[in-house]
Formats: sequence, structure tokens, C-alpha cells
Amino acid sequence: MRQHEESNRTQSRRRFIRRALGGGFGVSAAMVAGRSRVSSQVGGPIRSFDHVAVPMRNTDAMVQFYRDLGFTVMEGPSICSVHFGDNKINLHRPERWQNESFTLRAPAAEPPCGDFCFVWDGTVDALRSVLDRAGAEVIEGPVARTGGRDGGTADGTSHYIRDPDDNLLEFIIY
Repeated sequence: MRQHEESNRTQSRRRFIRRALGGGFGVSAAMVAGRSRVSSQVGGPIRSFDHVAVPMRNTDAMVQFYRDLGFTVMEGPSICSVHFGDNKINLHRPERWQNESFTLRAPAAEPPCGDFCFVWDGTVDALRSVLDRAGAEVIEGPVARTGGRDGGTADGTSHYIRDPDDNLLEFIIY
């Protein structure tokens, strides 16, 4: 069963990449092929993400955890939103994502399905302090990674943790 799920995910990602390339997102063939250099930047009118959304299971624990990490968290009746800079993660409450009439979501998405990388502008010691205060266990790191800056060529150092719903959170320091 697990192998079948992995196969479906791989096929879904490949379909997305084909659509993105066909739709002019500006993604280079080198990036899709897994090469280390990206030959073109995203162009045209698309300049950034506004938000991403994932379902959550443990509402109270998730809200407290993200607040403990220093994020601004706003709570609504069906969504809690985590804010940082000009970015936002919408966390859909179970009542919303489990409701069959709510169709503006990835139909297969269930917690944990998030994998987020945050840019940390502070020191490693400051990051470790915040993670410790939030009760987060570093599951990997520090480890060298190539991040999204400079067309996907910038090197950084990452630390990985999991939130109460088991989503993967990466903090990269450039």
C-alpha cells in the first residue's frame, strides 16, 4: 500500500511539473532534471506565494506550538493562520477539511502533509533557543543544504523539526 501511495505522489508531482512547464511558470528543464543549476528565473506576473494551506488535526497544540516559535497566529472559525513577513500558512481546522462540501483543497491531503522551509535570519544559537523554548526536538541538523535563494543555488545550513501534527519544518540559515 505504501509503495502505491508513493507511486501516486510521484505521478502527481510529474503531472504538476509538466503543467507548470507548459503553462510558462519559468521553471527550467535543468531544475526538473535534478541538475544543480537553474537556467532561468520565474518571470512574468508571478512574483511570490501569497499563502499555502494544509489541514490540521490537533488545533490547540498547533496554535500554541507556532506561537511558541514566535509566529503571529490568528484564529478563525474554520482556519487558523500563521503569519511571518509577507507570508501566511492557513491551517484548516478538522471541521473544515473533513467536510465533504469543502472542495477547494487537495482531496488527498490529510495531516501530516506539510513540508515547510523557513529562512532564519538569526544565529544557530538563537534558533536553538527558540526551538528549545517551544519544546521542539531537532530531528536533523545542522546539515548543509542548497536552498531556494539565487535561483536554487544558494547554500545554507538547516535544522529540521516536526510540529504537533507531524508536519516537517526546516529552518535554513544562509
